[in-house]
Amino acid sequence: MMMPEIVSERLMLRPFRRDDLDAFVAYRSDEDIARYQSWDSGYSMVDAERFLASQRSVRLGDVGNWLQLAMVDRASASVCGDCAVRFVPGQPATAEVGVTLAVSQQGMGFATEALAALLAVLFVQHELHRVFAEADDRNVAVHRLLERLGFRCEARLVEADWFKGTWSTLRTYAILDREYASQKRT
Repeated sequence: MMMPEIVSERLMLRPFRRDDLDAFVAYRSDEDIARYQSWDSGYSMVDAERFLASQRSVRLGDVGNWLQLAMVDRASASVCGDCAVRFVPGQPATAEVGVTLAVSQQGMGFATEALAALLAVLFVQHELHRVFAEADDRNVAVHRLLERLGFRCEARLVEADWFKGTWSTLRTYAILDREYASQKRT
């Protein structure tokens, strides 16, 4: 069963396709993008093809597997980033989310719009209890993004993650279903 697209005012979130890979590799190989991500800036087309193959059987709601959804600008039909979601094993009604946006597309509200649309699906359709995100302490733009969406900073784990050859401080942000429901969405 193919996952339905998630459509917002300017964006569409959908599974990645082979013709998305050039744009995907372009932003994933950008040093500024890779800095806080699990991959390195040497991200290649071979890496992207492996990624695409790994996503074929992953569906929204699958426990344990990360689903990456292409973030498509509806006006240009171009991929400008992606949203990630993983339903957490051993924790009912809990998911972790993430977002990646090409540098050229930053500052236009796309990440906020994409995550807001994803949150609506997670809380309304999947009836989740808790959605959380982890962010590098230095990634202030993501902190602001999550706070705009109503996430609370629950923890700051000082030098708790050995990441790319150095100790990194992590922040954990979360929002509960009742917090989400109490927010006025426009």
